[in-house]
Amino acid sequence: MMNMSMSTTATEVPPLSVLRRSVPKATIKAVRCSIGNHPSTVRISGLDTGGSGPVDTVVVGGGISGLCIAQALATKHAHAAPNVIVTEARDRVGGNITTVQGDGYLWEEGPNSFQPSDAMLSMIVDSGLKDDLVLGDPNAPRFVLWGGRLRPVPSKPGDLPFFDLMSFGGKLRAGFGALGLRPPPPGHEESVEEFVRRNLGNEVFERLIEPFCSGVYAGDPSKLSMKAAFGKVWNLEQNGGSIIGGTFKAIQERNRAPKPPRDPRLPKPKGQTVGSFRKGLTMLPDAISARLGSKVKVSWKLSSISKLDSGEYNLTYETPEGLVSLLSKSVVMTVPSHAASTLLRPLSTAAADSLSKFYYPPVAAVSISYPKDAIRSECLIDGELKGFGQLHPRSQGVETLGTIYSSSLFPNRAPSGRVLLLNYIGGATNPGILSKSKDELIEAVDRDLRKILIKPNAKEPYALGVRVWPQAIPQFLIGHLDVLDAAKAALSDTGLKGLFLGGNYVSGVALGRCVEGAYEIAAEVADFLLQYARK
Repeated sequence: MMNMSMSTTATEVPPLSVLRRSVPKATIKAVRCSIGNHPSTVRISGLDTGGSGPVDTVVVGGGISGLCIAQALATKHAHAAPNVIVTEARDRVGGNITTVQGDGYLWEEGPNSFQPSDAMLSMIVDSGLKDDLVLGDPNAPRFVLWGGRLRPVPSKPGDLPFFDLMSFGGKLRAGFGALGLRPPPPGHEESVEEFVRRNLGNEVFERLIEPFCSGVYAGDPSKLSMKAAFGKVWNLEQNGGSIIGGTFKAIQERNRAPKPPRDPRLPKPKGQTVGSFRKGLTMLPDAISARLGSKVKVSWKLSSISKLDSGEYNLTYETPEGLVSLLSKSVVMTVPSHAASTLLRPLSTAAADSLSKFYYPPVAAVSISYPKDAIRSECLIDGELKGFGQLHPRSQGVETLGTIYSSSLFPNRAPSGRVLLLNYIGGATNPGILSKSKDELIEAVDRDLRKILIKPNAKEPYALGVRVWPQAIPQFLIGHLDVLDAAKAALSDTGLKGLFLGGNYVSGVALGRCVEGAYEIAAEVADFLLQYARK
């Protein structure tokens, strides 16, 4: 998770001759000098253009959301925002996307994959990564641990009568509930657990949705908001009176208003699959950063932001070259909500208070490898470990949230004769992982896998990496959307027009939703800048 330093200690500015080597002379609008150790500030405007006015937009945060917002502005709205700057406090871009290589392995220590939606594919093509895209087998099974055994999850409607994860009675209850034969909505915002139990029954919740919430949010479904976390499904009942009724209504509306022709540049994935890149997910932020070039500023730590009487924003950064003050017409904050809360408190106490309410539980990504012959024979398909991975309901007596079969999902992730497994542990129901050492986390994961997937007498695993994210995934709890709306309203009420909130706590936690949200926010920024230009 990208944590921003809040240091307020001024850094001494180097001689002006040094600054001129890294900043074109025409971009230096004003220099306030000092003697001795008193702080100095270089104010820069028209950065990278040689102009004398403010930049159009500063995107604070160089994670995937911030980079994709900048890329969307460059590709879709260049007429409105020709001069965009992305600033990142750390010395690299990508946020919690972390790909590592070594000893013949390639593994992820943050997100593992993405859904190849058209928005994501557009970002990939615009980033020049079309030929590096790798897609998983759409027929790769997904498993849920239930009753001491891994059971496949249905991947298409035709599988529903035959899969053994649920009983016949549970399937019947789910079918009738989806048709609308279930209790009516209660009149208050439902948790995921309440919504699913009411609509689809206990078995769907306990054996499918609860482990899915653990896998996606590392969350507690008794506290997650159905409306906020799974809004598309929630809307089906709202719009159609039932899940099936809403589905048919959505199909009818889509047929009445067909989408514009699909971009012919985009690949056409087959079936329900997931994607990555030849050298891992980090290829995407690296490619976007390379395309944006000098518009991306790493090791720039935002220390303060203010609104000027002229309507512009003044952002002061600690940089390797000293303190830099940057003027901008608009700002997009894509840092985690707790970092945004601290930075925005001088501007709006109400907005800061709202942003401080979002909860990010800890999650650890544990990457380990076993020889292929360590896999239990009953878990093999045609003699191989095949599939996307497995999820573990909290009721099944294991601590690990789930396991991704990384070497089965994408090519060239492990040496011949080895399997690579990415395991997630922690989350909202197990924050105690923060008190465990890396060795203890590896032992916990290995212990769980030997109950399910790995032969009990197999050799010790080869541990590749353990990455603990103390504040990993924002939880879309009951009231999440109200809190987010309150933060946005507080910014507007304080007169902070042109200051936008972005990131996964706004758009959604999945990588694909971050990209879709980036296009949406870029459009909002472009609309604001066009109005700004008409003033």
